[in-house]
Amino acid sequence: MHPIMLPVDFIDSMRQQMGVEAELLLRALQTDPVTSIRLNSKLDVLTFDCDTDEVPWHVDGYYLSERPQFTLDPLFHAGCYYVQEASSMFIQQVLEQYLDPSSVVLDLCAAPGGKSTLISEYLGRDGLLLSNEVVRQRVFILSENIQKWGNGNTVVTHNTPAEYGELCTNLFDCILVDAPCSGEGMFRKDEQARNEWSLAAVRKCAERQRAILMDVWDALKPGGLLIYSTCTFNAEENEKNVEWMAESLGADIMPVDYDRSWGIVEGSVGYHFYPHRAKGEGFYVCALRKHDEFFKPFQPKAAKNKKSNSQQSMANPQYTEIMRSWLQHPDDWALRYTDRFATAYPLRYKELIDALADCLTCISTGFGLGEERGKTIAPQHSLSMAKDLRKEAFPNVPLTLEQARSYLRTEALNLTNVPLGLLLLTYEGVPLGFAKNVGNRQNNLYPNEWRIRKL
Repeated sequence: MHPIMLPVDFIDSMRQQMGVEAELLLRALQTDPVTSIRLNSKLDVLTFDCDTDEVPWHVDGYYLSERPQFTLDPLFHAGCYYVQEASSMFIQQVLEQYLDPSSVVLDLCAAPGGKSTLISEYLGRDGLLLSNEVVRQRVFILSENIQKWGNGNTVVTHNTPAEYGELCTNLFDCILVDAPCSGEGMFRKDEQARNEWSLAAVRKCAERQRAILMDVWDALKPGGLLIYSTCTFNAEENEKNVEWMAESLGADIMPVDYDRSWGIVEGSVGYHFYPHRAKGEGFYVCALRKHDEFFKPFQPKAAKNKKSNSQQSMANPQYTEIMRSWLQHPDDWALRYTDRFATAYPLRYKELIDALADCLTCISTGFGLGEERGKTIAPQHSLSMAKDLRKEAFPNVPLTLEQARSYLRTEALNLTNVPLGLLLLTYEGVPLGFAKNVGNRQNNLYPNEWRIRKL
């Protein structure tokens, strides 16, 4: 790795903030970044052609001794693991210590989806996650990663913090604000973060973070948990914002237990991950409990100039029974019909999700189940990614590595001795998606927008 040029003002600010220990940090920022992944419950064991080591604060987190070409791995595209920065997996410790899995949670600044898939896994079948991204270009990769993870307990939205504060008052048991920041913790792996950094940018980020927190604050129930995190080191975006939140918005700062061998550094409030002490990139996190008081429970607001999403248009009973046969636990899911498409989402949260779909901009809800095509019903691709898929509902066709890569590039398939009709293609026992054998050829049904564009 070539030496990286760090901004002079950043060096000076770290020396002022950290004293002699700043030199250890600055030296660590000249070393190679760490590669880590978090395993999905879709797969019990995952092997790489390199050494692995456990991330101590997350049972499913692993360090890799080198960075593989993840694009070449069909299991990556099947959502069997997520390439996530190890330090940010510490969110799991906060959840375990303070949040019941049957909670309703908002991940406000969620793209590309690492923390959302972590929260989704923690909540399992009991809770509900709203995963939001305000930047239009980023919300679709968020939705893709949520669908690949496959839990079905997540609604992906494209709304502002202020819209959440207004439309979802007193709804959430927990809100994660992984705030847009100056990115100092990413300096050794992100040249753009280094180039865009300045003291003025730090001040602007801190102001923006406070505005986000103020806008969304009303959406958090009194007594609810707010998890604030950044990937930066400076106190202005971290400790000072947390202290401001506690004093101005009304919250108690909550301690988080951790093993002292993990290398975590306690700030005046909150917890820092520095690359010279903990194996990972820079990260800061703090948990706060909103002051408890009498409050009116969440009541859905009327939609503003927005056509209701809950109107059903395709409700053929025959199709419904067919689609239910594709699921392991059909009684756990409500079905939403929109035009030709059917979506499955958690039945226990049906009324809430229906209300939210009428006032928020929902990109995806649960997982896509079926699509009406002429006089038949066909499964949507996201069903193949769903953990509740009943694999036995379709003929399973195992693919070799090269066949799987060809399928993921949406190339023509050349499969022999396979039955006619719809096929579920798998790799190492894990579903990759659907194809249709029409006799003289197999139609590749992998989503074109998800395809591997180059190797």
